[in-house]
Amino acid sequence: MIGSNGRALGAIALASLLAACGSTHIDEATKDGYVKYAWVVMGDGGKPVARAATTYGTCPVITVDGADTRMTLRAAAGTPAQRTTASAAADSKPSAFPLNVCEAAVAADAKEAHVGSRALPLPKAAPQRIVILADTGCRLKKADNAWQSCNDADAWPLAQIAATAAKLRPDLVMHIGDYHYRENACPSDIAGCKDSPWGYGWDTWEADLFKPAAPLLAAAPWIVVRGNHEECARAGQGWFRLLDTQAYGAKRTCDDPANDAIANYTAPYAVPLGSDTQVIVFDSAKAGKAALATNDPQFLAYQDEFKTVAQLAGKAKTTSLFVNHHPILGYAPLAGSAPAGGNAALLSVMRQLNATAYYPAGVSLAIHGHVHDFQAISFASNHPATFVSGNGGDNLDVALPDPFPADLPPAPGVTVESITHGNTFGFMLMERAGSGWTYKAYTKTGTLMATCALANNRLNCDKAGFLAG
Repeated sequence: MIGSNGRALGAIALASLLAACGSTHIDEATKDGYVKYAWVVMGDGGKPVARAATTYGTCPVITVDGADTRMTLRAAAGTPAQRTTASAAADSKPSAFPLNVCEAAVAADAKEAHVGSRALPLPKAAPQRIVILADTGCRLKKADNAWQSCNDADAWPLAQIAATAAKLRPDLVMHIGDYHYRENACPSDIAGCKDSPWGYGWDTWEADLFKPAAPLLAAAPWIVVRGNHEECARAGQGWFRLLDTQAYGAKRTCDDPANDAIANYTAPYAVPLGSDTQVIVFDSAKAGKAALATNDPQFLAYQDEFKTVAQLAGKAKTTSLFVNHHPILGYAPLAGSAPAGGNAALLSVMRQLNATAYYPAGVSLAIHGHVHDFQAISFASNHPATFVSGNGGDNLDVALPDPFPADLPPAPGVTVESITHGNTFGFMLMERAGSGWTYKAYTKTGTLMATCALANNRLNCDKAGFLAG
């Protein structure tokens, strides 16, 4: 009897001790074998949201500053019915998500959080270092006969970029869109992408983002910007389950094409970077290449979004950085001809609202992806300086001309003062320097290519013209 009671009392004491320490290891749903990934995204107002992908039927427990809370189900495991996609029906398949996605709001001032043995990165009140990258997936696209060698770390270096960037110990990561590129099945005679997953389900999202970017997901919370590859007819179903920061609901899933006119647009929101700077996140996923008529539903949708941008950028004593996927006052290099200017669809809306100023007052800098190179552009005209950081893993674009033509504005009424550019794989680091920020471009291996400082909406870079990798 004594031994039996002693063992029982010992078990009770152990359970009480584990509970007091905030341990979740005794919870079956929180075991590492079920929780495949856990990460943090930054929502409206800089509110951190913890996410977890699990194969268990119940959401895991998250422990924040010693307090345990069961995460709530965001999106249940399942395979939605096949929907129309950007590819032909014969080259498409239903998007399978064989795991639950769970989430939990985390207090902005929380000191520590974990799900099982996984420590979650939490935001700092005044972040010092922010990694910036975009266009990171591996391209498998039948329509373009484009079959990137996803199995070759040199041809598709996202894992190396993520590891290199994580070593810089960022406080935040800002991804400017296009996480997913494996749209169609790799042909059997192409060894570089042999046996790669394809389509828009979890297996491709894991291969294109979660597995190779794991060091960066563990290093810092992410500000997530939507790209055209995450529009509803492409990888939108995974976008809403895994990354989107708004509530998940029937009309914002991309499961039913009848709701695409709603799900393809998201209201802009701001994420503060301390008390002096904010990032305004703009969803341009559905922006096409042609200018829009003023009665076009897309024109009206983007017009409302830019009005919200103006409201957000109107905050006093706050430097506003505008981030969206498609370059507005940037360039798209074209083999054998002069580069194209900014996105005509967005420019047509912006010109209607702000004439050739394009941006509303208060925007000091714009950061984009979409074009697969690096660009740092400063303007002699009164326009926000521009970065393009779309060299994060997908096939690189051809280089921009060097020297760059002096009479080639990205949009009417815009005058370029200087441009620094390169077409090697890499990423950017935005780093506090006194009351401002410096912006550094790195190669995939961590070689510093250029350093730029922003003052009065203009960039001063230590190198001009073409940057070799």
